[in-house]
Amino acid sequence: MSEGPQAPPKVHTPACGGTAEVPLAQRLIFAMGGGGFTMEPSNPLLDDFVLSLAAPHTAHGTPREPRILFLPTASGDTTAQIEAFHARYGERFCRPEHLSLFRLHELRRPLDEVVFEQDIVYVGGGSMRNLLAIWHAHGLDQLLIEAWRRGIVLAGISAGAMCWFQGGITRSSGSPEPMAGLGVLSGSLTVHADGEPERLPVWLAAVREGKLPGGWAVDDGAGLLFAGEALTRAVSSRPGAGAQRVDQVAGELVRHRVAPELLGAEAGRPGSGGGLHTDDDDIRELRRVHRLRNTLTTRRGRRLGGG
Repeated sequence: MSEGPQAPPKVHTPACGGTAEVPLAQRLIFAMGGGGFTMEPSNPLLDDFVLSLAAPHTAHGTPREPRILFLPTASGDTTAQIEAFHARYGERFCRPEHLSLFRLHELRRPLDEVVFEQDIVYVGGGSMRNLLAIWHAHGLDQLLIEAWRRGIVLAGISAGAMCWFQGGITRSSGSPEPMAGLGVLSGSLTVHADGEPERLPVWLAAVREGKLPGGWAVDDGAGLLFAGEALTRAVSSRPGAGAQRVDQVAGELVRHRVAPELLGAEAGRPGSGGGLHTDDDDIRELRRVHRLRNTLTTRRGRRLGGG
């Protein structure tokens, strides 16, 4: 049985330094079960889809590069994740940056200023328990919730996807176990449903026993887009990757398959040449300048908190 996502929302208009909250339906969260630049280095479809969620902006009549901030907190700010992020986005039409909370003493600007100037915040995978503890210690959890209210896109993979929900299944202590999240989105989420199958039975048992609310199980290579509380789109970077919705009803589990759209399957879809990747002369010139700038700096981009 399939549960079809609702019609996709209009692309949001991020605040980028503004203070006004946007309507609930314009607040986007993209949760990936696995994939992206850390797991699929030769497959950019999910990462291009993330970038496509930023609304186009112009500065003096010229398209402005969207700003995307990577948070590698869950991995302990490992160099490998940071370099993979900049390798993916360094030559795309965007301004990629990363923020290391483990090297926060090197930050030259207030933390809220860094967060609120972004169009997209992309959270990497790793330990969900460590991620939430470190965010809370620095007040970053509340800043990110405020960013979502202002219309800044939140995206994440694995721990960086589960953290937005009421709960998920973490392996931070070894064996899979339920853990509470930030609760920005209702329900629970478990990731790597096909790649780490030992998580799924633990999640199903937690939902059946009421330890976690019903929610979604997402495969590697699949992602769910939420506008406000509503699932509006399901996408995948490879055939066969999918998701399912599971709820507990009178002590029994009720499952509904979520069939994703395969990115890149048709021209014009995100990840297949549409969205921000246009052939407009201004875009091409900005890309040329961007590539030139990258040759004069490191591939790590602008280092906000060390590398």
